[in-house]
Amino acid sequence: MSFHNSNSAADITEMEKARFQIAPPAELDERDRDLLERQRELEELDSNTKLNWEMIKKLTVCGVAFLNDAYDMFAINIVAMMLGFVYYHDAEGSAANTVPKKWDTLIKIAVQVGCLLGQLVMGRLGDKIGRTTVYAASLMIAIITTVASAFSNSMVKGINVFVVLFIWRVLLGFGIGGDYPLTATIVSEYASVHNRGKMISAVFSCQGFGNVLAPIVGIIVTACFKNSIDRDVLYLDYVWRIIIGIGCIPGVATLYWRLTMEDSKRFQLETAKAAAANADEDVLRQKLLAKQQFAESSDYESRVETPPAHDMQQPVTAPVQIRRAKTFAQYFSEWSHLKVLLGTSIAWFALDVAFYGINLNSSIVIDAIGFAGDIHNDKPSKFIIRNCLGNIIINLLGSVPGYWISVFTIERLGRKKIQLMGFAMLTILYIVLGFAYRQILDKSVPGFIVLFTLAQLFQNFGPNVTTFVIPGEVFPTRFRSTAHGIAAASGKLGAIVAQGGFMQLKDRGGKNEFINHLLQIFALFMLIGFFVTFWIPESKGKTLEEICDESEEYY
Repeated sequence: MSFHNSNSAADITEMEKARFQIAPPAELDERDRDLLERQRELEELDSNTKLNWEMIKKLTVCGVAFLNDAYDMFAINIVAMMLGFVYYHDAEGSAANTVPKKWDTLIKIAVQVGCLLGQLVMGRLGDKIGRTTVYAASLMIAIITTVASAFSNSMVKGINVFVVLFIWRVLLGFGIGGDYPLTATIVSEYASVHNRGKMISAVFSCQGFGNVLAPIVGIIVTACFKNSIDRDVLYLDYVWRIIIGIGCIPGVATLYWRLTMEDSKRFQLETAKAAAANADEDVLRQKLLAKQQFAESSDYESRVETPPAHDMQQPVTAPVQIRRAKTFAQYFSEWSHLKVLLGTSIAWFALDVAFYGINLNSSIVIDAIGFAGDIHNDKPSKFIIRNCLGNIIINLLGSVPGYWISVFTIERLGRKKIQLMGFAMLTILYIVLGFAYRQILDKSVPGFIVLFTLAQLFQNFGPNVTTFVIPGEVFPTRFRSTAHGIAAASGKLGAIVAQGGFMQLKDRGGKNEFINHLLQIFALFMLIGFFVTFWIPESKGKTLEEICDESEEYY
């Protein structure tokens, strides 16, 4: 049972309300006074709309975390190009300067595999140990593994640089994975009801800056080594390591703040409430057991002294209703709760099939619009810089604006409406791009760019933001981090399916000849995401306790 009151839903029973209203504070017992105090503190948290230094600090830490995570994830697009020049510059024919598909897939899928594991493990630990403790640990893992990734090299026979890079990036992904459930949960529990969605989405939208920062750093570092690279392509071996290594700087800059963060008052209150409920149940059980033993002892003595009367019935003691906190399995065994978890998870899975299928392979789009250049004839520095510029253009046209449109509209439109609109638009756009891919490119490259830009826009002014925000709001406080981790891990499973499965088909029939069919498949996944969104409640304008009806956490 929750003891947080609100205008639209009561979280304490009518009897308890009456006790609090009628009885003066002096006449309440210690437990009642504690419950009333918790209720007042939760009301104060939800009514507080002012930004203070503590909140600004937490938003900065969380925002930098997502900028850093996006940089680490998507810098691999640029690094993969450089690795082709470094390790395959002497290959013959079309294989020259290009990482073979198996190694390209391995290093691009690595962070997603690690993220999936990190989201599940760190999400669960966030509920068990505490948000901020696990949050700090995830950053330290990310910093160490980023530095280690930059020093990847061939070790022994059969373990080349790609295998070593894969191992370190899986561990990097594990640290990044913890950021997803913990960031959403921390911001959600600190924010007020009036700006919660805006704050969570603003933090997540820093991912867009990370997407742009990676190619910017790629251009700067490549330009610094330009003359050396054009003389000897092996100088790119320094460049890709520097680009990866720079990814640890934002984390190091915010490490102290992460280490000194405290868990939110809401988390502390709700954890204490659940512990109190279970403690009260244990005490009551002991009292009932003692009473039963005493009754049996008295009954035995009376039977020895007095013959039993067969026409008399033994009095039956009415069972005492015990309120105990439900476990995770008990709570989600009910369809009304399970469908919310399934809705958030399937929607995120469907979205990330397309999101990572395209964004981890942005060079395909850059090549399609004629911006990539010639990998065999262009100077390596020129080819890399052109591709980095193409990445920046793609992100600035649709991706970054989409993030921030969501931030400024999410409290007015609502999460569910934005997600439904985004999935609907993406379904239409991918159908058009999929079934008219060649025709559009042949007749109008600007037309293709417009359609692709709109798809990027509605990914972020749509489900890419809301699939992150909603799981941070629609689950009870005791399970919030775990449930968000499950939903986020489902998304990363979608990314793995896209990169390890669908994108392996892109050259079926010739180079990039299967891309139109992949876009058609992405359209189907967007349609699935649209329909499962109806399982998810709207959380706009509601307190966290109202959204989940936390009285249902107990039985």
